[in-house]
Amino acid sequence: MENGLVSVDRWSDGSQIYFLTHLHSDHTKGLSSQWSKGPLFCSRLTAKLFSLKFPDFNLSLLRVLEIGLWHSISLISPSSGSRKTIKVMAIDAHHCPGAVMLLFRGDFGSLLYTGDFRWEMSSERASKGRIALLNALEENTVDILYLDNTYCNPYYAFPSRQIAAQQIVDIVASHPEHDIIIGIDSLGKEDLLLHISRMLKIKIWVWPERLQTMHLLGFNERFTTKTNLTRVRAVPRYSFSIDTLEGLNQMRPTIGIMPSGLPWVVRPGKGDDILSGSLLTTLYRRSKLNENAGVLIEEQIGKAETVKRLHKYIFSVPYSDHACFSEIQEFIKLVRPTNIKGIVSSSSCYVEPLYYFGRLCGAKQPENNVHHKKRRTRKGEKGAVDINFVYSEKRRGKGTNVGILNVSVRGGRVSALRRVQRGARLAGSDCPD
Repeated sequence: MENGLVSVDRWSDGSQIYFLTHLHSDHTKGLSSQWSKGPLFCSRLTAKLFSLKFPDFNLSLLRVLEIGLWHSISLISPSSGSRKTIKVMAIDAHHCPGAVMLLFRGDFGSLLYTGDFRWEMSSERASKGRIALLNALEENTVDILYLDNTYCNPYYAFPSRQIAAQQIVDIVASHPEHDIIIGIDSLGKEDLLLHISRMLKIKIWVWPERLQTMHLLGFNERFTTKTNLTRVRAVPRYSFSIDTLEGLNQMRPTIGIMPSGLPWVVRPGKGDDILSGSLLTTLYRRSKLNENAGVLIEEQIGKAETVKRLHKYIFSVPYSDHACFSEIQEFIKLVRPTNIKGIVSSSSCYVEPLYYFGRLCGAKQPENNVHHKKRRTRKGEKGAVDINFVYSEKRRGKGTNVGILNVSVRGGRVSALRRVQRGARLAGSDCPD
């Protein structure tokens, strides 16, 4: 695709049209209420939620992509001045409300940008997405797959969200005398909260801005802002901490539940308990029993699917809205792309998707490049690394060039969102999990 035509989840100058996969803040960095660089294409549900995140945004810039339908867009070639047409289809990514993958087709070939996604093999909704994608491809090759590689490492093995949600219900039900707080983001994990509400026949407290989102999504009856109506509260992730839990337990018994794909550990400091996400480099070390905190961390790798008690007041449950390693592998087997590029880059440990999956798409696997650092960041830094992907690779059997797609490569979640602080206060980001 020629440079200067299309940007995906990237909001700097230079493109004629822009695409947003979903409203999590790591995909909207640079987008604001005053942004007005060009038409912005997104799903209908994202457009519905847009004004909550960007109250003064000029909504006339929004263009709705109906899921599962081809949309033809006419653009002007910056190099030749001639008119050219690209086709794009939005496909349900099953990540958070409104999240979509984007399939592009034109004289440049075929490009698939997953954004953030999770297609469990057991999910009926994901099955519909797979069928829609295969029908859209029509036996054509995906020249470049821009992949959600958040958990592109064999360590990460989660149960389905349905199973993890039931694990959380079981924890709540086994603590009938406790208040419960659950750390969530400003968008996402609605299905989890609805499952808890239905199974336990209770309302769930959310903060006022979150209640607005719930109402727009049509979940009016299950949520409340009145604390006296329920013992289960969904709170912003940034307010979920050991300090908070210890303070609440001074008033009444309370436990916290963190639904997260990333493994968490409690590491003893000098007179301090620090809750933090462990980096891949520490995952393979033998774990120890922290007797003071009463925490048993698994000794074997590949145990991320288990519920962990990280602290006497905190449980971690592997509920993730991103595909785990085996699901990524099945997705690549389905798509069979010519090339793969990860859209998540970590300052500490980036795993090149081609290292694991190059054999599935016929691309050459990188040599001695398993952990390729895209750029070095300061400890605790988070932010998108906006770059242009430039390719001139031949389409198989067609002899045309794959050009440039402007996309946002995002800083890795492990180092950026799991900052080691007293009580493990989480960064105020929308979607680490």
